[in-house]
Amino acid sequence: MGWHGKILRVNLSAGICTSESLNMEWAQQFLGQRGLGTRYLAAEIDPKVDPLSPENKLIIATGPLTGTTAATGGRWSAITKGPLTGAIACSNSGGRFGGELKMAGWDLLIFEGRAAQPVYLYLENEKAQLLPAGDLWGKPVWDAEPQIKARHADPLIRVASIGPAGESGCRYACIVNDMHRAAGRSGVGAVMGSKQLKAIAVRGTAGVKVRDMKAFVSAANDFNTVLAKSKPRQGLSRHGTIAMMDVTGGYGALPTRNNREVQFEGHGKLNATALATPNDNGHTNLIQNSACFSCTIGCGRISHIDPQHFSVKDQPRYQGASGGLEYETAYALGSAVGVDDLDAATYAGFLCNDYGMDPISLGGSIAAAMELYDVGALTEKDTGGIKLEFGSAEALCQVTELVGKGEGIGVDIAMGSKLLCEKYGRPELSMAVKGQEFAAYDGRGMQGMGLAYATSNRGACHLRASPYAHDFQTLEVDGKAEMVKTSQDFIAAVDSSGLCLFTANVGGQIEQYAAMVDGACDGDWDAERLTLMGERIWNMERQFNLAAGLGKADDTLPKRILEEPAPSGAAKGMVCKLSDMLPQYYEIRGWNADGNPTHDTLARLGL
Repeated sequence: MGWHGKILRVNLSAGICTSESLNMEWAQQFLGQRGLGTRYLAAEIDPKVDPLSPENKLIIATGPLTGTTAATGGRWSAITKGPLTGAIACSNSGGRFGGELKMAGWDLLIFEGRAAQPVYLYLENEKAQLLPAGDLWGKPVWDAEPQIKARHADPLIRVASIGPAGESGCRYACIVNDMHRAAGRSGVGAVMGSKQLKAIAVRGTAGVKVRDMKAFVSAANDFNTVLAKSKPRQGLSRHGTIAMMDVTGGYGALPTRNNREVQFEGHGKLNATALATPNDNGHTNLIQNSACFSCTIGCGRISHIDPQHFSVKDQPRYQGASGGLEYETAYALGSAVGVDDLDAATYAGFLCNDYGMDPISLGGSIAAAMELYDVGALTEKDTGGIKLEFGSAEALCQVTELVGKGEGIGVDIAMGSKLLCEKYGRPELSMAVKGQEFAAYDGRGMQGMGLAYATSNRGACHLRASPYAHDFQTLEVDGKAEMVKTSQDFIAAVDSSGLCLFTANVGGQIEQYAAMVDGACDGDWDAERLTLMGERIWNMERQFNLAAGLGKADDTLPKRILEEPAPSGAAKGMVCKLSDMLPQYYEIRGWNADGNPTHDTLARLGL
């Protein structure tokens, strides 16, 4: 129970959909979603495969708590080998698509091969069809999703689709569901596009069964009680994640102008207060908050742009309401590029949803391009006449559209900052790890986050470890390695359950997740078992990366973070002390000095 015990294997080359039984031995070892999806991927592909070749596979995975009444039980993940990094890619999303997929009766979808012509998968409970999508190919998400619903005359269908960015091979293209939620990072949308798979449309009425209803409901209710009383949860509901803009901006850990700086003078124009305050025209950006399936947090923002703003003045399409700025988008499309124009950043965010792009990597790549332009490595001849200057809201909007369409300088920026900076002769200007751009935290002001970036299996990521509280308390590196390792394992377990990581950020404890999993699933699940499973998942991902050709040399940070002291803030004069932390981290992980899991570690984890 918790699991349906069913996989749908979709052979796109042959145009065949086949139902299979879930490997329950693996489910007991890796639970679901991130863990179980990665186990299948590792078993079925060569880690050295070209990510955009037909030999790569794309796995869409739910967790055993997805589709249940557990708080935030609507999560799903896309697992593949990522084209941005060449590493394991697992991208997590919310919205309502995941719950619908689980209620249709499926634990995993495995896409393999490549369709001869564009197609989309239509699922109605056990009924699975590959249908032509030639008329949808080339259309943005905001057109394709409504058209699929209209085609089947069912507004309750949930759709996950790619936009033109995924079709054209943008290496950080994402999969967008429910119009403005996304499996955002690592280029999972580009893999979907390489397979000529436009969308997955699902209608599910089968429901989800749990092992022990009384035990599950009791555990879920206890969990809801904890979340209801949580002040951080209340803050997320009220202000959203963008409240972090004031925290990192004041502390000196807000990456600004491609991490040249760590504080942004314009952060007050991009924070929670700015979202809710009328501008000079009397227009307020924020409309309301929003919540995903079964969510009791509601951290999402719904916004609209001032119709008089230059970005949308002649574009009614983008004058309506959609997913607004969250902290990561406000950073990536704001401070990272030196832009303090709230509506311009919101517009660029709307384009990310419509064209299907990860705003974090987009912003990081545009920031790198702006610095290349600033130092003369990139010229107006290269940009097609665009003055690609830090702080230019007009340039931000122009270039975002070009990336989405795969045109002009947008083709180069769509490669990601690593390949972009290598092409123009300044590789050190890419603020990325393993090819994936930084999130909204500078590794000098937040030493633990620096280590978390360097060691993240999917490249720089703020959602693979949780060093925040410790980092804001001290710049000393003692204890950082243990804290990063412990939180990485914990998060791997949460990511595999079907619940949102934010439940952990606002007070959820491992014992509570274990109680809900135990009520839903066969097998005896406790906190110790879940913790060990999280460690097993982390090491499995590491094994995949090692086999793909990544290793110790990739567990590093850009020269700027390691050698250029922070110019201001709490860490003024400091660099990230990665060289002190990394050996400790390897030792605590049970890895050798080269970052390889030892035989004893693998044996202990059953790998």
